[in-house]
Amino acid sequence: MHRRRFVIGAASTLALPAVVRAQSLEKPKLTLAVGGKNLLYYLPLTIAESLGYFKAEGLEVTIADFAGGSRALQAVVGGSADVVSGAFEHTLNMQAKGQKLRAFVLQGRAPQVVLGVNPKTMPNYKSVADLKGKKIGVTAPGSSTNVMANFVLAKAGLKPSDVSIIGVGASSGAVAAMKAGQIDAISNLDPVITLLQRAGDLKIISDTRIVAEADRVFGGPMPAGCLYAPQAFIDKNPNTTQALANAMVRADKWIQAAGPADIIKAVPESYLLGDRAVYIDAFMASKGALSADGSIPDAGAATALRALQSIDDSLKGQKFDLAAAWTNDFVKRANQKYPKG
Repeated sequence: MHRRRFVIGAASTLALPAVVRAQSLEKPKLTLAVGGKNLLYYLPLTIAESLGYFKAEGLEVTIADFAGGSRALQAVVGGSADVVSGAFEHTLNMQAKGQKLRAFVLQGRAPQVVLGVNPKTMPNYKSVADLKGKKIGVTAPGSSTNVMANFVLAKAGLKPSDVSIIGVGASSGAVAAMKAGQIDAISNLDPVITLLQRAGDLKIISDTRIVAEADRVFGGPMPAGCLYAPQAFIDKNPNTTQALANAMVRADKWIQAAGPADIIKAVPESYLLGDRAVYIDAFMASKGALSADGSIPDAGAATALRALQSIDDSLKGQKFDLAAAWTNDFVKRANQKYPKG
């Protein structure tokens, strides 16, 4: 009997280091860059942080907030951040430049970018062609809001050089620029869009908060906000990457089950831009475009590439490895661990 207990105990002891190794995080402290953290586009990131989902996975995540997604991308390429919470299409743009970046968990299943004109400076607006020679505000030049604006312009036969693109950020500065008439149109996200709309300072042209409209505009599922990282980071830190995916999947699922009052309690007061009712309206308008479980759609990379190629001729002749731009491996395991969030 004693011998049997000893054998079982020894076996358990021998197995323990393997279990510990499997669960250990290679990089428990890391920096995550985002462009406009207050946006509903990145709500899953905020929820994962505020509800302690990162900490529950053993992670200590420092979130560095930038004016737009292109700035967040620069942080990870420059080495000051490990992972980006940003737009999916950046993985393809950078692949064309020889940089291997991969998306591994989704936050948004539609871009949620809204393009609209300023009723003060363009009271007689009739079509997208009227934007020629006008100033368009985006979160930051090169960001997904810029891509969306270029895409809509291209469909109307306009080139990026036919307009002036101005970075206005993703918060009160963007609202102020429209109200003051400093820009003639804006490509931005919620809560900025709903705030402008409620005040009568925006006439919407294209609204990709509506999944069906996004699919129609882009000709297929267009993945939006996600977590992506250099492939080298993922290879070196698979357990850390899994922990990040776990936290984000939990956040995605929590949001889908949440009501307006839950959201208001979970986000910082500063996100509300001084008006809770506007933020609730913005949340309800964007909720359907947020991911239900973190999965990246199979056809998403092809849709994103078509959109990029339609506005950037230099990308048309290049070969892309679409499969290398994304993976659902981590998301599948996260959904197994947290089937109900």
